[in-house]
Amino acid sequence: MHKFSFCITITLTFLMSCTSTPTKENAFIEIFDDRALDLIDPETPLVILADGHDWTEGPLWWEAEQALLYTDIPQNSIFKVDMLGNKSLYLKPSGYTGDTDRGGEVGANGLVFSPEGRLVMCQHGDRRMAYMDSPLDEPKASFVTLADRYEGKRLNSPNDVVYDAMGRMYFSDPPYGLEKNMDDPAKELDFQGLYVLRNSGELQLLDRLTRPNGLAFSPDQSLLYVANSDPDLAVWYVYEVDMDGNLSSRNLFFDATDKVGRDGYKGLPDGMKVHTSGVIFATGPGGVWVFSPEGEALARIHTGEATSNCAFSTDEKTFFLTADSYVLKMDLK
Repeated sequence: MHKFSFCITITLTFLMSCTSTPTKENAFIEIFDDRALDLIDPETPLVILADGHDWTEGPLWWEAEQALLYTDIPQNSIFKVDMLGNKSLYLKPSGYTGDTDRGGEVGANGLVFSPEGRLVMCQHGDRRMAYMDSPLDEPKASFVTLADRYEGKRLNSPNDVVYDAMGRMYFSDPPYGLEKNMDDPAKELDFQGLYVLRNSGELQLLDRLTRPNGLAFSPDQSLLYVANSDPDLAVWYVYEVDMDGNLSSRNLFFDATDKVGRDGYKGLPDGMKVHTSGVIFATGPGGVWVFSPEGEALARIHTGEATSNCAFSTDEKTFFLTADSYVLKMDLK
């Protein structure tokens, strides 16, 4: 396969349309392998859908509304934005419902729709997995706990979540929602875990990682990819998944530790999504890394920001990114 390096710089321009739409300044797409061109046009712009936030996360495409839900964690809020950039507050509070003021990352992080169609969220501040107990089109800050303790001890702060085809819920539990992170006196577990909530209601610890973060299944759900957002071990792992939802054979998928802290490489391994082709889009140092199923870097989408997470539209023709204070989108082939 022919390999080459191809960079297109996207400057602040305006798309020719009835309304002017700003694109992300100083973003560019770097192609390492021409297999990436099956999905990505390196000249496509990164369009700003929303900005002015503190820290965006949890992008979730809502097909019925043709809109994207996403979180602003410090603002303890979930927002909705449509394809034209019309933004509105969807839900507040989203992750912390306590009466005592506190600092840290209090809001919801990862979002997903459950098999029943409920909005499920990783609630940093309340340190639990929960779903919104109201219809999607009538959002209310009323929540039902799905999981908040492991062996009697409170979870750290659930971060990202995904369901398998059997309705089992997998989630990561790093310390980022605790006000003092690893040194918070309220931290009850002496590890950071990767869990599955089984249909029986049993919460099972699958593995312990230094900073488990984003996770996503391969298209056939035989593999689970997990990001580790540790600056000293900035890697992605891949696990084999058996028919009962158990994990085995943790292997290193890709190591980006040598990029951490370098100029132009803001961020750490974080959220990810897998295209139906099997190609992995994973946020990490420098933006979004695009990997083959074999762990080869095919491309990188440089955003110029620390990039937290990503999502596809249902038809996979639009790719969404949450990057610091921005929500961005780009077209795919």
